[in-house]
Amino acid sequence: MRKQKKNKFEILENIRIEEMVAEGKCLARHNNMVIFVAGVAPGDVVDLRVTRKKKSFLEAVPVAFREYSELRVEPFCEHFGVCGGCKWQHIGYDTQLHYKQKQVKDNLERIGKVALPEFGPILGSAKTRYYRNKLEFTFSPNGWLTNEQIKSVEEFDRNALGFHIPGRFDKILDIQHCYLQPDPSNAIRLEVRRYGREHGLEFFDVVKQAGFLRNLIIRTANTGELMVILQVFRNDREAILGIMEHLKVTFPEITSLQYVVNSKGNETYHDLEVVCYHGLPYIHEEMEGIQFRVGPKSFYQTNADQAYELYKLTRELAGLTGDELVYDLYTGAGTIANFVARQCREVIGIEYVPSAIEDAKINSQINNITNTTFYAGDMKDILSDELVERHGRPNVVITDPPRAGMHEDVIAKLLQVHPGRIVYVSCNPATQARDLELLSPKYKVARVQPVDMFPQTHHVENIVLLTAK
Repeated sequence: MRKQKKNKFEILENIRIEEMVAEGKCLARHNNMVIFVAGVAPGDVVDLRVTRKKKSFLEAVPVAFREYSELRVEPFCEHFGVCGGCKWQHIGYDTQLHYKQKQVKDNLERIGKVALPEFGPILGSAKTRYYRNKLEFTFSPNGWLTNEQIKSVEEFDRNALGFHIPGRFDKILDIQHCYLQPDPSNAIRLEVRRYGREHGLEFFDVVKQAGFLRNLIIRTANTGELMVILQVFRNDREAILGIMEHLKVTFPEITSLQYVVNSKGNETYHDLEVVCYHGLPYIHEEMEGIQFRVGPKSFYQTNADQAYELYKLTRELAGLTGDELVYDLYTGAGTIANFVARQCREVIGIEYVPSAIEDAKINSQINNITNTTFYAGDMKDILSDELVERHGRPNVVITDPPRAGMHEDVIAKLLQVHPGRIVYVSCNPATQARDLELLSPKYKVARVQPVDMFPQTHHVENIVLLTAK
């Protein structure tokens, strides 16, 4: 007789949530089995529906709350719980910082397995709302309806402009007010949506690959400059010029108004022409009098105020006296390289993306910074014996790699070149910890400094100072 398989979607009742763990999830236990749960807080007592079963753990979602944690606060956004952003609004900011610090410590201790100094307290963000300088919104003719909307008898305009529902490339939540970006971001988005609806402009259907209005990007800057980029699916000149002129007149504060025609299967436009309709084709961010030019395809830290604090700490840990040769790995648009250039003899910046290197060179030029040199290419290929022979052995290396961390060949080269100091900036403490262990034969961890760049989320940055043994 065939044994019936146990239902994996079983309900577990009265489960107490114990603690926050990786990726913003919480941990609970039942019958000696670990359970990972999203959307809850330590101290909650909940009924859980199991969604995934493995030999060593379960994944589950809450279906009923029996008790609420004392750590909870009232979420401030009407879209919380449906929108994919700001997933930690239900816990206070001090609690968020506590668990971010714990995340860094746990990763470095469990994965890094290296001797660690006492950690500096995490540097919180002065702004916990309206801190982003860039947001991307997507159009859809089939806007997502919440359970409350479905149950109501109201008719809703399904032409939506907002964010993707988590895990769904084809479903967009229409956003009324977003607390991530300062004014006039909300006003611009709502007016673009109103204009599109009123003028019968088709909102793009990603499944059918049909429509006109596709994507809206808004970039604000600490200089007061403002960039708006509208992405459309087809080159309808009358429709494009109509909405461009309307935005120009309605929002005179826009200093860079641009559009791009994208008829590809995805929203990436780095290989497409971006047309400047009004103003300049770029805006500027500023740090300590240094101007950073930000174009429609440029990368810049999305929390500019906190990026300044991050870079100041990076520069401090680098211990620059004015005579150092600095290698800045994964330099991006040369933000850190140009920021530290005035405190050292020379900076060599290396980055994979050629367009970012062009931005880095421009940022040096417009600030009259003459002691930077930039190279584009794969880090493990550019960071070579020839480069070291040409420029010299670095006294300090600053590295800010992507989430995947550094390639083993890059780590091998750092061990060979053996600079006196390495300042490792990371957006992923887990891969940073792995790399610290690989560097440990020749380096000790001298300082650890977590930094919160993204309030209301589980993401955390971390700076580690390594000194040669």
